[in-house]
Amino acid sequence: MAAKHIDNYLTWGEPPAETAELIADVRARAARHGRSIRFGIRLNLIVRDTDEQAWAAAQDMLDHVDDGVVARVQTESAKQESVGQARQLAFHKGVKPRFAQELEVYPNVWSGFGLIRGGPGIALVGSPESVAARIREYHSLGIDSFIVSGNPLLEETYRFGEQVMPLLPVTHDDPGPLRPAGYTPPRTSAPAPTGASSLVAAGRRR
Repeated sequence: MAAKHIDNYLTWGEPPAETAELIADVRARAARHGRSIRFGIRLNLIVRDTDEQAWAAAQDMLDHVDDGVVARVQTESAKQESVGQARQLAFHKGVKPRFAQELEVYPNVWSGFGLIRGGPGIALVGSPESVAARIREYHSLGIDSFIVSGNPLLEETYRFGEQVMPLLPVTHDDPGPLRPAGYTPPRTSAPAPTGASSLVAAGRRR
């Protein structure tokens, strides 16, 4: 149905290999209908000045999560018939490890959020340079739009805006339909540099 009717396919975060496989599958299905589809991804963020500090923040978050909360979230998630939820579960198996980095499923890609919340549970964890590198990697696979958020919301928004965004080839006048809430196109804008990629980064309150 998606391949036949939609223009933009938004997927929950998964490691790059799984994301590439999904994109290839949806593109092939759309092609059979003579269509092309754009892709977006939903990711959580833990950005700090260094990779070590980011993983320490992930560890601190995991240390402060009650085992009962994890059990309750996993019980509720297991009741869902969502294929996406089942794929998220496969990355952490519903088990809280002693060390946060045990849930690193790809460099700087962490499945730990899936232990404490249903829905998209993958996070990019690392320095601004590491997080930007992963975003560029997802973009190279065919992801056009990124919906990102973090905790605490305000602090993570500032970190992303001030430290990660300057490292990305972002254009603010991209015609893609996935936009931050309340987005208004600028009246005038300078043309994007030749060869620049188009990335849309959006944060939202959980």
